[in-house]
Amino acid sequence: MTSNRPTSNSLPATHSVPTHSVPTRPAPNHPASNHSIGNRPAPNRVRSHIGADLPGPRGPATPYRMTVTTALAHAEAVALADEQLASWLKQEGFEEPPPAHPAPGSTTERLRLGERVLLDRDQGPLRDGPGTGRYDRRRLRTPAPHGTQQLTLTVATEADGPTWVRLEAETHSTGSGVRTPCRVPVPELARTLLPLLDATDGPAAVHTAPRVITADEVDALIDDLCDPERRLPTVVASVPANVPLDDWVRDVVAPLCHQLPGLATAYVLDPGARTGFNVALEYHSVYGGAVRTYLPEVDPASRQDSVRHPVLARSRIEEDLRRAAGLLAREPRRLAADQPLPPPLAAVPVLRVPPPQLRQTAEQAVERTAEQAAAQTVEQAAAHREEQQDRAEQQARADELERGRHTLRLERRDHRERGQGRDGRDSRDIREGRLRSGARALTGRHCVVPGGSGPAVGPHPAAQSVAPVAQPVDHRGTPDTFTELMARLAEFPLVTFTGDQKNALALDGLQCVGAGWARLAWDGLTALQEYAEAAVRGAAGGDFKQWCERTPEGCRRFPPRKAVRGESRTVFSHTKWKRERMLPVPECVDASRRAFMGAHLRIGGGRTAPRLHYLDDCSGSGRIYVGYIGLHLTNTRTN
Repeated sequence: MTSNRPTSNSLPATHSVPTHSVPTRPAPNHPASNHSIGNRPAPNRVRSHIGADLPGPRGPATPYRMTVTTALAHAEAVALADEQLASWLKQEGFEEPPPAHPAPGSTTERLRLGERVLLDRDQGPLRDGPGTGRYDRRRLRTPAPHGTQQLTLTVATEADGPTWVRLEAETHSTGSGVRTPCRVPVPELARTLLPLLDATDGPAAVHTAPRVITADEVDALIDDLCDPERRLPTVVASVPANVPLDDWVRDVVAPLCHQLPGLATAYVLDPGARTGFNVALEYHSVYGGAVRTYLPEVDPASRQDSVRHPVLARSRIEEDLRRAAGLLAREPRRLAADQPLPPPLAAVPVLRVPPPQLRQTAEQAVERTAEQAAAQTVEQAAAHREEQQDRAEQQARADELERGRHTLRLERRDHRERGQGRDGRDSRDIREGRLRSGARALTGRHCVVPGGSGPAVGPHPAAQSVAPVAQPVDHRGTPDTFTELMARLAEFPLVTFTGDQKNALALDGLQCVGAGWARLAWDGLTALQEYAEAAVRGAAGGDFKQWCERTPEGCRRFPPRKAVRGESRTVFSHTKWKRERMLPVPECVDASRRAFMGAHLRIGGGRTAPRLHYLDDCSGSGRIYVGYIGLHLTNTRTN
């Protein structure tokens, strides 16, 4: 069968500003990007790293920010961080700090380790209360040309939660006219801490160097790419067909990823893994020596999603390896700066250093010698300078927060504009479905639940008052297998399963990660039940995907990118593929007892990509019908 692979990853490489023209016959083994320098990529075109270094005056140096988790206990992680920080200070010729012992009645202390070298240490409970967790923080300031370098290390742990570690490095310039480097380099402390902490990002380990992926590890890598808990970008490099793997990794990929430790996880596909990876991720492929950056929440089945993940072409890499490394690190740095903090780190209070006690009595002032007065003047000047630095940092934090809010407003507006065009067809289908459901409601027909003994909930609030349905009480926790899940479907009063259980039960023996699929499917069913309870009352505020994007407080949240409104136009127009999605429904929903269920939940990743297909009929019969739970049905990717 002819492949439907998009051409966005196989265009000839360009060395100048690329245009919007797309060649009809792509050159093999030279993937490159194909959009203009503008901030918004053209539709269905892969974003590029080209144009990342634009001419013009530089602003403040882009800070370095690393956020990872570790399985170590809180005290062990703090001790390890203090040990590495002391070792680095000794290596740089500064004094080693003494063990942390804050003054009585205070959780903060300031140590002077040399000329213009300050170490602030504080600890305490998180802001939500003493029972929710604790934090330890270290802030080091050292002199730099035309300014001050600042390194902040924070370790925060919630009760019964993982230990979060955040490392920030930034440069504070003494004047606005000073030209600073465009980005703060990766701190040496990050390179030494990551392997010692066994740092992780969701399910994936965070390494300091690229790791080679074999054919047996492809499915695990794809699962990591699609995991909703992943925060860091994942960089995947391919190897040219005519270059030995070890040589390419040593001479190209390793220096290319030199600026990525703590900002992204990096992998290299060996020849055996490349084929399986690109077959499974048809719309997100990488090959021919190119490198692709996969942002969080990859949707393997979406061609539209592929434009979010930029590609760095081989020609661009070989043209200037050092500049290419900077381009590759640009997107991870941006994401690290824009991403909101996880709850434990967000609950860490602002660092407040008590002012030095410099006041003396009148008698002591008279008795001071000239030497003491001079020393006191120097100390006062140093204290004044430190106070200015504290105020400058607080102002920088306030400016950064305002920039983040402004960026968030722009992204929301851009999302609404794109959504109006992209979801036009889906919205039309939803409106037509609601009209049909309303017509059925006016006829006064009621649905009899298969296997039930009476009518379902009234079809419309105007015809019948619908009382809030009690949420399913879960006394046994989340099921680990589909066998248990199917046996407990009665816990969802407004979600009716009409399909064949064999497809769902077969997932248990497919892979060892099947338990994760069952848990995600259970989360999806729980969210559908809670959505249906609100929808029959007219309080849902939109369809299920909008519910996922704005989940009310106290309800089970399902990842919005794993909730898909409908299938692609290709699937809908393909007779065989559409027939697979014509799934059983009661006669009151459709006289043929079949309905097209294009809306689905992605309950797994990888080649198998399990799906849960459903029909939202809350505005008609007052129920959601799940017609299929199993392996991905046939489409352009699975075929």
